[in-house]
Amino acid sequence: MRANGQAGADPAVLHRSRLEAFVVRARRVEAHSLAADWDALVALAGMPYVVTVLGNGEVHILQECPAEEVVESAAARIRPLLLEGDACSYLKALAAVGYFCRDLSHDTAWVKTARTEWRTRTEPNAEREGGYQVMLADTAAGWTAELDDRKLATAWIYGDVVHHDTELLEETDPFGLSERFRAAVPLIAWSMVKAIELLNYIRVLQADGLLGLPMQLFDREVVLTSTRWEHTARAYAAPVGTPPPPDALTPFGDEWVPVSGSTVLRHADD
Repeated sequence: MRANGQAGADPAVLHRSRLEAFVVRARRVEAHSLAADWDALVALAGMPYVVTVLGNGEVHILQECPAEEVVESAAARIRPLLLEGDACSYLKALAAVGYFCRDLSHDTAWVKTARTEWRTRTEPNAEREGGYQVMLADTAAGWTAELDDRKLATAWIYGDVVHHDTELLEETDPFGLSERFRAAVPLIAWSMVKAIELLNYIRVLQADGLLGLPMQLFDREVVLTSTRWEHTARAYAAPVGTPPPPDALTPFGDEWVPVSGSTVLRHADD
């Protein structure tokens, strides 16, 4: 049984359980196709764009993103890390690293910097110097609207993808799906970069003997590399209504006859 923050719980056990949860989730993030090209992922986190001066007082701005479906699957993998209430939360894992490295000044400073960066980039109301603002106006109707990239990104994640937050969708509706997605892409990519960096930091600390995590945690299967299942087994048939064995250790009764010969059985929903 794992400790979940109860009074009197061993803090080392609690922090270790959070690191275990984070490692599993972060390895799923690391295995995502967007992370296959590290340099491209880092570049995507900065949302590069090309500006071409047209010479008539206008400029042409070009931004290219991965397909929405690809980013959507990445968002699903990264989302639990964004939620402080989840066991695998990035900030919980960071706090756990801080606990095990509390006597190491260099690591303590790294944790502090990483925490500030994460909060600044992911929390909607955190003060920051970067980012951008989108402003709209309808001169005929006489209305204006403006939102920053974090609010638009949050609306795509929690309105268009993993939830259907109607308030966020209504607030960002004038800006459209395209602006929400455009804002979310660099946030998702940046979060992936930071999650993988923390995962690698944990790997180093584990190798140095500072964490005491189970070694199989870093090797266990976290994503499927094949979705085709093939098995060699013994098959039995019995009249409809014949009860199956109560468990895997109980042999089949006499009513069950082994299937033999060249019979081909197919299972399909009626």
